[in-house]
Amino acid sequence: MDAKPQLLIVKGSFSAMGGAERDILRNIPSIAKLFSIKVATLDSVTELELLCQELKIPLITPRKSWKIPRDPLSIILDNSMESSLKSWKESNGINNAILEADLIHIISGDGSASLINLVPESIPIHLHLLEPHRGLHEDVLHKKINGKSKSNLRLTKSLLSRARKRDIIKIRELSARSNAVISGNSKYTVSRIKEIYDIDAGLLWPSVSSEEFPSEPNEGEKRNFTEITSPYVVNIGRASWVKGTWETISMLKNTGLSMAHIGGGSIDDINELSKHAKSCNVEVWFAPRLSESDLSGLLRGSRASISMAHGEPFGLTPIEAFSIGTPAIFVNEGGFRDTIIDNDNGRLIPRSSLKDWSDALQKANDEDIRIKWSESGKKRIQQLDLSCEKHAERIYQIYKNI
Repeated sequence: MDAKPQLLIVKGSFSAMGGAERDILRNIPSIAKLFSIKVATLDSVTELELLCQELKIPLITPRKSWKIPRDPLSIILDNSMESSLKSWKESNGINNAILEADLIHIISGDGSASLINLVPESIPIHLHLLEPHRGLHEDVLHKKINGKSKSNLRLTKSLLSRARKRDIIKIRELSARSNAVISGNSKYTVSRIKEIYDIDAGLLWPSVSSEEFPSEPNEGEKRNFTEITSPYVVNIGRASWVKGTWETISMLKNTGLSMAHIGGGSIDDINELSKHAKSCNVEVWFAPRLSESDLSGLLRGSRASISMAHGEPFGLTPIEAFSIGTPAIFVNEGGFRDTIIDNDNGRLIPRSSLKDWSDALQKANDEDIRIKWSESGKKRIQQLDLSCEKHAERIYQIYKNI
């Protein structure tokens, strides 16, 4: 039997442990069946380390974890590219891993793209571009939790012009390589890549695991959450303007629903959201990081999974809700439109249509509607083939095509 091709999986930082990072972790076991893999990161987490130990996968990290420079001068000067490249160079074993790879699979994010500078042009690269750099190409990350600008937006755009140009040049240079492929994670992201970089990208869907989000409760799954008053909805994503947290609380005013928020946030933002929720008479539980079992139980017991995120690139939360059987009610924007078919497996609602939001949340309490949306949601997962196995096969096909 032929040896498996060598794949180096690269992600600059895992510390956020958001949807992108969870998607990588859930897919690694299936990818390892088709490739002999190594994983490289500048900022590891316990979950990744335990998985690599279990599967006997080499994990390449620097001696000291890299953290993205957050001070204003570093952001303006785009120092993260240089500092992350320095950290990659200090990662023991990275050069051999690059030279031995039949394909380098890079997942975008802080610190990821600088590794390209170490890769000879003879080695194939696949960049899974989850989203164009939103801080450089959009305004939504430059707004406070309540939507007010952090500073003068025109001045901010001007100060970030150098970093923005470097980002465009970097992605276009990679695209110009004869053995490089760039994929978005949704049709929406593919369209944004075309708009910003003038590149025709491929499409590599994320995945959902029925083991993580089972349609029937597992033994020991928590169902009663005394921290939140029923009926409640679940909102997932780090508290921020871009995730629509403030607007979601505003929308829930007068609905009689509480909200469980998963994803945390800065202390200042949580405090501001708590005051806002009190003014709207909406009970909000800002949950700590939950286990997979507890998150499944929280979703299962909710009225719906909801989000008013701005231009979400893909959004794993709708398909996670589908897998559990929980109604998915989301803003009609971004990648949500790739998975949700309005009034078939959930709702897609314009941001400002508060009456439609209220009506949808009431309908989500109807058992017949819940069953219909659940069945259609599971069919949608099958239609798009969002399994971990298929995700691995798609990466293997990219390797074969290169």
